Amino acid sequence: MIADNRKARHDFEVLEVLEAGIELVGSEVKSLRAGKVQVHGAHARVIDGEAMLLGVHIAEYPFSHQFNHDPERPRRLLLHGREIAHLHESLRQQGLAAPLLRLYFSGSRIKAEIAIAKGRKAHDKRDAIREREGRREIARHHRG
Repeated sequence: MIADNRKARHDFEVLEVLEAGIELVGSEVKSLRAGKVQVHGAHARVIDGEAMLLGVHIAEYPFSHQFNHDPERPRRLLLHGREIAHLHESLRQQGLAAPLLRLYFSGSRIKAEIAIAKGRKAHDKRDAIREREGRREIARHHRG
């Protein structure tokens, strides 16, 4: 696990999850291995027929000098054509978004877990918290 966007699961109701590779440059991979990434507010969008990951801040790698990367640049997601079409169609629907849930290593590759999700209103968030606490209370009574 490189980074986890726990707030995304709080702010959105996850309907579907996609796994995608990310097109990165060498200094970005080295920064990710060092854990220098912020994913709050990161999301996917389809731009000119390509899935792009926006809002991820990967800090510059201190030993790259002039060959360093732009920390806020949009990064291309590696998905099949039908997955890109499905993502594009889902995002065109009213109220659906594609927040980044987490970044992680799969072998030597770096993967992104993207959700197709519906935004939650404040009262929905309170209901979700109440429901989660209820499940915890039931599990606590069953254990002891």
